[in-house]
Amino acid sequence: MIKVRKVENETDRMKFIKLPWELYKGDPFWVPPLIFDVRKNLDPKKNPFFKHSEIDLFLAEKDGKLAGRIAAIKNDNHNNFHKDKAGFFGFFESIDDEDVSDMLFETACDWVKGKGFDEIIGPVNPSTNDECGLLVDGFDSSPVFLMTYNPRHYVQKIENFGFEKAKDLFAYYIPSEVIKNDKMMAKLERMSELIKKRSDITTHIVNMKDLKNEVRRIEEIYNSAWESNWGFVPITTDEFDFLAESLKMIVDPDLVIFAEVAGKPAGFTLALPDFNQILKKINGRLLPFGFLKILTGKKKIDFLRVIIMGVKPEYQKKAIDSVFYLETIKAGNRNGYTGAEISWVLEDNMPMRMTAEKLGAWIYKTYRIYRKSLI
Repeated sequence: MIKVRKVENETDRMKFIKLPWELYKGDPFWVPPLIFDVRKNLDPKKNPFFKHSEIDLFLAEKDGKLAGRIAAIKNDNHNNFHKDKAGFFGFFESIDDEDVSDMLFETACDWVKGKGFDEIIGPVNPSTNDECGLLVDGFDSSPVFLMTYNPRHYVQKIENFGFEKAKDLFAYYIPSEVIKNDKMMAKLERMSELIKKRSDITTHIVNMKDLKNEVRRIEEIYNSAWESNWGFVPITTDEFDFLAESLKMIVDPDLVIFAEVAGKPAGFTLALPDFNQILKKINGRLLPFGFLKILTGKKKIDFLRVIIMGVKPEYQKKAIDSVFYLETIKAGNRNGYTGAEISWVLEDNMPMRMTAEKLGAWIYKTYRIYRKSLI
């Protein structure tokens, strides 16, 4: 017998959070998240996402044993921005049993429809500004920091229920032989100098001593640069501060780079050390030795995720992205990183894709956002 129940108390909330440890036991590629972070992100009192949105969590049981989970999500900022009637699902996990997954999807669909929405989109955890997308190709390696991972059978479960592809998100791989290619670096250097001179472009790294104001600059650029992108939802000031606080300990300042055109903010790029290399070793817990492993392991991380590269619309034809790539590769080389992932890139973002491929990067993982009509 299969039952699905709403999470109503802290005991069930912890069961919801810890279920993946049971489902992924023995999987060499799964990266356990920090339990502390997951609790914080799902806490309406701590995460400012809940100021404009609503989430209900559900657990599935089969024959009295936990068998799956799902979140149903109402994101008012998305619907106000896009003028649509979409609800969302996220945090989906399930045993390899279609009856279980069907009941979870049905529960989320009913919840979303009950809010007056006519379609459901996901997975998003809990929005496109967070971890999102289902891994559909590239199951032979661990995800990098803040990217998702799931068993292959999830693809069939979602599609068999009637979800259809909304958009694919690509992860590009840049190996060490590319970023340490002297000939390519020399070419990029010449190109970058021409681009800078032609458009009066200057670059500088983040000032961690003025982080509050730097975060405001990033917020303004981000919400301008991405406003026309598929699935974009503006991030509020409170959400930006929440995110900045979460990433402060992880950021390598040399890899947060701003660009200005004639002295005016034009864009920024952010690459993060692949913190998953540490998370794999601490099994979701900061105590008793998690903090120590973080402190000692941070300097040993040798891979990057280029997570954000945004330019304001009025400057997007000035090839600032090429300048960003050069500056990021140079900083990465100086700081001992040997490879990088660029993610995620929308499948129809051809300028970004072409630039990545000219660098010698290739698609090695594909993630998918699904949608289903509820009419």
